Amino acid sequence: GQPLGPRRLSLRPTLSVPNADAILNQALARVKQQARGYMAPEFCVRALRAATELPFAEGLRKERELFTVLLTSGQARALQYAFFAERAVDKWTTPWGASWKSASPQPIRRAAVLGLGTMGQGIVISLVRANIAVVALEQDQEHLNKGRKAVMAILERDASKAKQGTRTPDFHDPARLQFTLDFKALRDVDLVIEAVFENMALKKEIFSKLSEVCKPGAFLCSNTSALSIDEIASATRRPEQVIGTHFFAPAHVMRLLEIIYGRQTSPTTIATAMQLAKTLKKVGVVVGNCPGFVGNRMMFPYGEQAVFLLEEGSTPEAIDRVIEDFGFKVGPFRMSDLAGLDVGWRSRKDRGLTGASVPPGTPARQRDGQRYSPLPDILCEKGRFGQKTGQGWYQYEKAGGRTAKPDPWLHNLLAEYRATHHIKTRFIDQEEILERCLFPLINEGFKILAEGIASAPEHLD
Repeated sequence: GQPLGPRRLSLRPTLSVPNADAILNQALARVKQQARGYMAPEFCVRALRAATELPFAEGLRKERELFTVLLTSGQARALQYAFFAERAVDKWTTPWGASWKSASPQPIRRAAVLGLGTMGQGIVISLVRANIAVVALEQDQEHLNKGRKAVMAILERDASKAKQGTRTPDFHDPARLQFTLDFKALRDVDLVIEAVFENMALKKEIFSKLSEVCKPGAFLCSNTSALSIDEIASATRRPEQVIGTHFFAPAHVMRLLEIIYGRQTSPTTIATAMQLAKTLKKVGVVVGNCPGFVGNRMMFPYGEQAVFLLEEGSTPEAIDRVIEDFGFKVGPFRMSDLAGLDVGWRSRKDRGLTGASVPPGTPARQRDGQRYSPLPDILCEKGRFGQKTGQGWYQYEKAGGRTAKPDPWLHNLLAEYRATHHIKTRFIDQEEILERCLFPLINEGFKILAEGIASAPEHLD
């Protein structure tokens, strides 16, 4: 006999949260920091604000307005493109007609990683997370201990974060994860990933040895970032099973895996590398063999222009800020510090661009008739390799530190350098920084497409 109250939830009075404004402001600040430049997460917070401040119908109207803006935005189109591009790269082809349609992958149950530097550590972690048994090999006890410690620290952190009841791989079991100095431990692995530093002679020596030790069906992969896969494969008796698997640093975080086939790489080898990418929850992209492949070849002119801008009057932090505001996760100088300046330095030495092999009388700022900047070489000569040494283009709180701070020492070096080479400093605006860095990168992409190194624009993107 009692009257019913309103049944519609939207007509009921809502609880007023006394500090709603502060909570939403805090959420907005966090979203802007974590999803820098992205419209959608910010609009979500604005929709919540409308729900707490406006009557129900008005809140819905506001939410619809926000949604319509997102729906028709350039960001929505870009995200849709990225979604389909990631799926398009699964459908790989090679110039001689091998393709995803006809090639079948081989199962990988046990893998080995050679070299436990930063890259090797990340690859081991990725494989363990994917439930693949791993043999991690190093050349001496000191490097083995250092690598084991770094890998275990991250795996133990993973285990502590895992939800109760979820099964995490037992990485303390040697059958699942084995650290060793003995090459013979690689006899029964299905696949080996070599992750030693970029030196062709060293890689060829390793691949020759792998050819002897590994079982006949094992795939031999190199995590090289620029060296010729064909030349590496020439050191083995099984060139058809050699392939490039170029991970990006940090390897256990970055989702891209660049897969590089040589002239003799078999379709089965390519298909197996692509399947491995999927198992590791990475996006595998199949590309051809050329110096720098696709990723580093496109980044080379981008990084080069960034250093030229430094010479002419800019600073690392100004250039990084412009590139990051544009939408890149990290600018060229923070990226260089993260990857390690010594990697590029070693490559430039091997190519005779710097160091003892440069003929006397060579102009400091020219190589082979092209403009060249010795600034990165100067930093390396002073032992400034980036985060790993606590100093690079920025300074860090300690060796291995993550927080980049502008370095007065570097600003003084730039001033002295410009004076020595009679470079007149000028103000460089944001537009020039963007165009000078990005246009050479895009142009290099067109060259790669024209040469058939990548089979479609999606592979570059």
